[in-house]
Amino acid sequence: MTDSSGLDPEDRKIITLARSARARNGVPEGAAVRDETGRTYVAGTVALESLRLSALRTAVAMAVASGATSLEAAAVVADTDTVDDADRAAVRDLGGPGTPVLLAGPDGVVRATLTAG
Repeated sequence: MTDSSGLDPEDRKIITLARSARARNGVPEGAAVRDETGRTYVAGTVALESLRLSALRTAVAMAVASGATSLEAAAVVADTDTVDDADRAAVRDLGGPGTPVLLAGPDGVVRATLTAG
């Protein structure tokens, strides 16, 4: 586990936003990304019959659709212990391989800090 109290306030913010999206929508994952201007994009898992997207890929897509050209950080809140490689690839495509990806549990405690790799 990672001590969330030592996080940058902006990173705590995207974890809080991701946690809220998960709870509000009753979905398995919530995610938030912060672009190069500090704007945030928040999403939950999309699970339609004809469309399935993870929360993180949805948040990245929202950032791209809104004109973001880079990402500073990403956060995922889920019950899992890992971030899917395809999710990290989406972050890497927009933010580069060094973009931090924070993984937190439903309680908001950061379990891991990865890079988009």
